[in-house]
Parts: sequence; C-alpha cells; structure tokens
Amino acid sequence: MTASTATSTSPGSAAKETILVVDDEASIRRILETRLSMIGYQVITASDGEEALEAFRRTEPDLVVLDVMMPKLDGYGVCQELRKESDVPIVMLTALGDVADRITGLELGADDYVVKPFSPKELEARIRCVLRRVEKESGGAGIPNSGVIQVSDLRIDTNKRQVYRGEERIRLTGMEFSLLELLVGRSGEPFSRGEILKEVWGYTPERHVDTRVVDVHISRLRSKLEDDPANPELILTARGTGYLFQRIVEAVAPEAL
Repeated sequence: MTASTATSTSPGSAAKETILVVDDEASIRRILETRLSMIGYQVITASDGEEALEAFRRTEPDLVVLDVMMPKLDGYGVCQELRKESDVPIVMLTALGDVADRITGLELGADDYVVKPFSPKELEARIRCVLRRVEKESGGAGIPNSGVIQVSDLRIDTNKRQVYRGEERIRLTGMEFSLLELLVGRSGEPFSRGEILKEVWGYTPERHVDTRVVDVHISRLRSKLEDDPANPELILTARGTGYLFQRIVEAVAPEAL
C-alpha cells in the first residue's frame, strides 16, 4: 500500500480532499494516483480489500474509488463494510458486463460506478461531481425556509443535511440526501430519470442503464424513509416520467423546533 501527499494546490490555498484508490492492478493505481495528484487531490492507494479497509480507517478519506474484482475481499465486501461505519462517497470501478452486477454495488451503498475500460477524465469528472454534491456546507436552496421542513413524522434539516424520524436520525449518504433535497425542493413536481441524473450526478445519460443509478437510489431512499417501501407515500412514481415527492403542505423553520 502506498500513499501520496503531492498536490497541485498553490501556497495558501485550501487543502484538497483525500481519495483512496483501491485496485489490484498496479498500472491503474499508478495512473490514477498520478492524475488525481496532478489536479490537486491527496491520494492513498490499496491493492486489495483488506488493505483498503485498513487504509480507510487510518486515513479517513473524503472519497473511495473502489474496484469490484479484487483478491482477499472484493469491492462488494469492502462497500458493505464501509457502509456499516461511514457515509463516505464511493465510486465503483467494474469490468463486469452484466448490468445486474454493475447495479449490485449501488444497492450495497455506492454512489456511482464507472465501467472499465474507462476514461480517466470521465472518472475525474464523476469524482468532482460526487464531492461537490456531498459537500457538508452546501445549503438548501429551493427548499421552503431553506432550513428545516416537517413531512409527516420526518424532519429534514437541509442545513445539517440530516433526516430524523422523531428523535432518531436516519443515516443517508451524501448523494441520497442530495437526491432527497432535489425532490423535496420542488415537491409535487415530477422529474424524469434523466433530469435527476443530470441535476444530482452531473451528467447526461448516454445509455438506458445509466438511469438505473437513479432507480437504485430511489429504492434505497424509500427503504429508509417510507413506512412501507413497497407502497410509498412520500417518494412517488410518476408513470411515464420518473419520480416526485409528495406535495409539502407543512414546513417549519429551524428556530421553531
């Protein structure tokens, strides 16, 4: 396992995020370490799943680029373990041709995936987008009161990017919250899958399978927020279009809580 602290930031500039790159192919690790360092990230690398978990717990990176097919512990196993303890953004690399296999990583909690062989520029763009969307300081533009809203027994705090049911916090990943924020911000308005992908993930779908990223995240949100995910009452399906959040009729400001 190697680590790189080289960055392209200028003196006095803000420190860049740390990215953990996990791949059993040394050539891919070298390429990504070099390119990501050149654009200003600090890069840590690991060659298998066990090293990845060790490196993650030691360095607490801001994002993980995770290959699926690896020795000792594959990417799916690493993703499962990471989600037990962290909401860190995860972008998976997969060479698998089966669409169902690609989606598995998303169902386990990954935020996005890139199919091998991939363009480094494409991966860099995905990384930038994910990091931008999960930035903790991001506000709640477009949401009533730009603070806290109450929907049934759910409390959505757009300042802290947190969701509660009563006093219990519901853990969402950064991308899950960004998706919820988009839907809630324009509640009652249907979004197509393509629109959601562009607004939240930052790219336009080139293939039908790309929009499955949206479907899986919607399913994950429903499993966390709905009383009966099979019969959702909050995140609704707009037939022939995509998805929408039920129209919000009650909103409260943070100071009212």
